[in-house]
Amino acid sequence: MKMRILLISPPTISAIKAIVGTTGPPLGLAYLASMVRDEHDVKIVDSLAENLSFEDVRKIIKKYDPDLVGITSTTSMIPDAYKVSRMAKEHNENVKIVMGGPHVTFTPERTMKECPCVNYVVRGEGELTFKELVDTLEKNGDPSNILGLSVNKGDKVKNNPARPLIKDVDTIPFPSYDLLPMDKYEVDGIKFGTIMTSRGCPFNCAFCSSSLQFGKRWRGHSDDRVIEELKLLREEYGRKEIEFLDDTFTLNRPRAIRISRRIRDEGLDLSWSASSRVDIFTNEVAEALKYGGCHTVYFGIESGSQKTLDFIGKRITPEQSLAAVKKAKAQELHALGAFIIGFPEETKEDIKKTIKFSKKVGVDYAQFTVATPYPGTRLWDYALSRNIILTFNWRKYTTLDPVMKLMHFTTKEITKFLHLAYISFYVRPLFLFKDMVTHGGFIVRRAIPNALRMSRQIMGTD
Repeated sequence: MKMRILLISPPTISAIKAIVGTTGPPLGLAYLASMVRDEHDVKIVDSLAENLSFEDVRKIIKKYDPDLVGITSTTSMIPDAYKVSRMAKEHNENVKIVMGGPHVTFTPERTMKECPCVNYVVRGEGELTFKELVDTLEKNGDPSNILGLSVNKGDKVKNNPARPLIKDVDTIPFPSYDLLPMDKYEVDGIKFGTIMTSRGCPFNCAFCSSSLQFGKRWRGHSDDRVIEELKLLREEYGRKEIEFLDDTFTLNRPRAIRISRRIRDEGLDLSWSASSRVDIFTNEVAEALKYGGCHTVYFGIESGSQKTLDFIGKRITPEQSLAAVKKAKAQELHALGAFIIGFPEETKEDIKKTIKFSKKVGVDYAQFTVATPYPGTRLWDYALSRNIILTFNWRKYTTLDPVMKLMHFTTKEITKFLHLAYISFYVRPLFLFKDMVTHGGFIVRRAIPNALRMSRQIMGTD
């Protein structure tokens, strides 16, 4: 008997959408849909993209009348996921509530304590676990021993052993783009698509849980699979702008070079962005990315202080960041640098080094965030063990709000430093001159107002 499955990304407050005006598609839900849609009726609700209120979602639940509701959530939006769960149970107390995503993967007991109506948590890489759960529920079977699943037993939570990672990621179907509101994903009138061509990360940065959720072993789609999916986005959905969501697109350098060249050689006519570590970004990689249509490379530079880089386990140096950005600029690639301030042991001198380095390193754009101890990260373990977490109000886990007690600063001082970082980077004569010459003033018109808006939001004056 077919099940009606409703997959929801809940309504929430998004700083990214508030500033950029859009948000990316929930690819995780689209992958889950592809695993079960041949046997069941599946609907995806992307509340952020569709500007849906909770009342809108309530009406969708009532009309669709699902047998199972799957909800994805980051840490800061988990209260909204709870609200959707309760709404679904109010409509039908027998509906099964399944949650997935990075937050609940590492907090199943806390999740079910905070929201008892959650029946199951799918931990980590979810496709096979979710499909087995749906198949089991359809047959009225007992899902209590499914690998990778946490089960709410009422008086306790049963965490089953982790499921082995999918070795051949080409066996995972394409995400169900057709179930997403694809016309809603656009910036400045340009519709964009997103693609994830690999999973896993061999590194273990203190602030990131990716290697724990998707494994330390890197697993990439074949070149043919990547090109086929890009063709789907280009030909079926008319996407000319693509964002590669891989943790590190260039981790396998020969593969990144091959894929970049094929994008151009096969006439896909795509403009795109991707991420790279600074220590593996070579001239050959930069040249291939540019040849293939890449316009922007995201670098996780994180800090201008070697002491901080060592603390977070980044395994890079400021000199490597300088070299990587220089290689990108030599190929006329834009560079976006990500910087983090407010780690527990940082001093004012460390943070000043980072702000100064953000301007010295030569990136076109800078993103500054506050160090946040997300569940599953080494920073979370560090903060818990030292009792320096100030709040478990998950809404504050946005990377804009300080949620840790720091050795050398008050939370107010860190907030002021974040404000200073944005203003210092974007409002300076050399930056404004370069923008007028190379971008026709685009950043003056767009990035600086956004930076100022970000700063006002940080300072709580919006």
